[in-house]
Amino acid sequence: MGIDGYFGRESVAAGGEVSLHVSTEAPRWRADFFRIGRTTRYAGSTPWLPGGRAPRPPHPDGIPGRSDPSVDWGWPGHAFTLPESWEPGVYVAFFVTSTESTFYDPRRLKGPGREYLVVRPRAPRARILYKKSSFTRHAYHRTDGASLYEDPVYLPGQGHRVSFRRPGGIDDLAWWDAPFLAWLERNGYDVDCCTDLDLHEDPGLLAPYRLLLSVGHDEYWSADMRTHVESFVDNGGNAAFLSANTCWWRVRVVDGGTAFVTDTDHRVGDDYPHLPATDLWWEIAPENALTGVSFRNGGMWPGDWPGDRPRDGFAVQHADHWVFTGTGLRDGDRLGAGTPLIGYECDGAAFVRDVHGIARPTGADGTPATFAILGLAELGPVHDDFHHLRAGHWNCTGRETTGPRAATMGVHTRGNGTVFTAATTDWPVVTASGADPAVERVTRNVLDRLST
Repeated sequence: MGIDGYFGRESVAAGGEVSLHVSTEAPRWRADFFRIGRTTRYAGSTPWLPGGRAPRPPHPDGIPGRSDPSVDWGWPGHAFTLPESWEPGVYVAFFVTSTESTFYDPRRLKGPGREYLVVRPRAPRARILYKKSSFTRHAYHRTDGASLYEDPVYLPGQGHRVSFRRPGGIDDLAWWDAPFLAWLERNGYDVDCCTDLDLHEDPGLLAPYRLLLSVGHDEYWSADMRTHVESFVDNGGNAAFLSANTCWWRVRVVDGGTAFVTDTDHRVGDDYPHLPATDLWWEIAPENALTGVSFRNGGMWPGDWPGDRPRDGFAVQHADHWVFTGTGLRDGDRLGAGTPLIGYECDGAAFVRDVHGIARPTGADGTPATFAILGLAELGPVHDDFHHLRAGHWNCTGRETTGPRAATMGVHTRGNGTVFTAATTDWPVVTASGADPAVERVTRNVLDRLST
């Protein structure tokens, strides 16, 4: 007997109540919780709860085998109060039935019926706030085959809509977040965690912290998220984007924080001129102003996340910068050479080279004048066609660029704060793997300096 489920909300304070929504033909089920950290550690379980098969909403276009990704699936909820003793962090819940032996492997986050839950502290306790990219996760996860990318649901006058209240996978968590959270804890970094929705809703969320971490694939941002982060940095906070394709699409949170809508094909502007003409951040207010870079001047490597992509790393410049302290790197060396550091998606800044060959931002794409380019990975053969990818070539955004396409690592000041960008989705993966001690050292340098 199968089992699927989701949380009514993906984050809760320790000691708070969460709602679990489950569908199974089994008469009883429970959720086993594991906290991700230095090790994946068992935390506790719900009591056995009554089962029952709940309906899956059909796709509004009548597509066989597809369910509707745009609506609250409305499965019956069961309240569970978390013990106050649970340590803040990211947890995975495995849903287990009483009628069969359900095998799951918490160390590899493998098994059926699994969801993540962010447990926030009752009061801030760390100097670093780790943001789980939950909006991007919901855009991509394909419950019954449908998502924002496959058979999406378009609502006239709004855009494409995605509900948070439906079951989905945790592949993004397993690939990016879990290894890096383990690395952080092994290396003595204490972090509090939040979701995109938490940051969207609470303008004061960042105030107690010194550093915000964006990790992995962080594509979908609301206007309130961006405003809150920019205000935080302007007022002396810091941000580190160990991520890419960051802040690419704007979303509008709806229905009391249970869904978002976004226009990913410009139909809003074409059909409804009273609404914004686009939800691409670079056309509204270039994300470069915050991150220093954009997917517009970056690219992606076709295929699976690990991918057999180029492993040249970043060509280092300004090796005397504090970011490179203790790495032993010199100008022209390759940071991350031999590892899949660049990709699978990466962001770039428009740049030109001076008479000494040093790359400097042009600012034509909105990159701040204070942005120091510390590493470049020029993407080589590039093509613009998303639909006919050729092996061995980087795929770009299909948008007009303002300079050469290259993953562009760098740092800049904004107001009274500092922003570091790694400009690649897989920075946390390579850091956690230990494959390049210099990448690890740069990560520690960034965390140590920007969290104090």
